[in-house]
Amino acid sequence: MFTGIIEEVGRVAAIEVAGDSLRMRFTAPGVLEDAKRGDSIAINGVCLTVAELTTDEFTADVMQVTLDYSALGNVSVGDRVNVERAMASGQRFGGHIVQGHVDGTAELLERRPSEHWEVFRFRLADPDLARYVAKKGSVAINGTSLTVAEVSEPAGSAERGSTNWFEVSLIPTTLADTMLGDLQPGAQVNVECDVLAKYVERLTQSTRPSAAQHGDQD
Repeated sequence: MFTGIIEEVGRVAAIEVAGDSLRMRFTAPGVLEDAKRGDSIAINGVCLTVAELTTDEFTADVMQVTLDYSALGNVSVGDRVNVERAMASGQRFGGHIVQGHVDGTAELLERRPSEHWEVFRFRLADPDLARYVAKKGSVAINGTSLTVAEVSEPAGSAERGSTNWFEVSLIPTTLADTMLGDLQPGAQVNVECDVLAKYVERLTQSTRPSAAQHGDQD
C-alpha cells in the first residue's frame, strides 16, 4: 500500500521488450537505500516488484495487463517518473490509500496558471470511472495523491463541450517535487480512483434488495 506522497523523481534508464511484457530499469537512488529484491515500489502510480537492484537502479517486469490499463508503456528512456516505496508501518499517512492498482488513464486537456497554483484538467479515457471521482474527493494521478477541485456535469451536459473531465489544483511544491510539472496538454497519465468509493459501490450492490425479497409478482 502507498500514500501518494512522492518520495523521489527518478528516470527511466532502460526498456527491454520481453515478448508480451517489458523489463524496465529505473534510476532512483533515494528509495533504494533499504530496498531488497521482492519489495514493492510504485512508478507513476503503478506498483512494481523489484527484480534486480544496485545502489542507484532497480529493474522490474511489467506484464501486459499493466500495459493495457496504464500509460507506463508510453514512457521512454530518459523520462522522469514519480517514485514511492510501499508504506512502512508506523509512518505518517500524509496522502490517502493508494494501492498502486491503476484503474485507467486520462489525458491532460489543459493547464491554467493562477497566481499561487496551476489548474490541470484531465479527461478520463474510460467514462465509467467518472462515478468514482468526486469533488473534494481523492484521486491519484501518476501516483500523486491529489484533491479533486472540480468535476464535469453528467453526460449530456454541453458545459465547455466536454464530459468525463475533472480538475486538480497543483501548488508549486507539487509541480517542483513530482513529474507532474513536466506534463503538457495531450499527455497520458495513470489514474487510480479512491478505493473506498469502489468498496462502497460494491457493498451497495450486494445488499440491494432483490425483487424476490420484496415479493414482487407478475
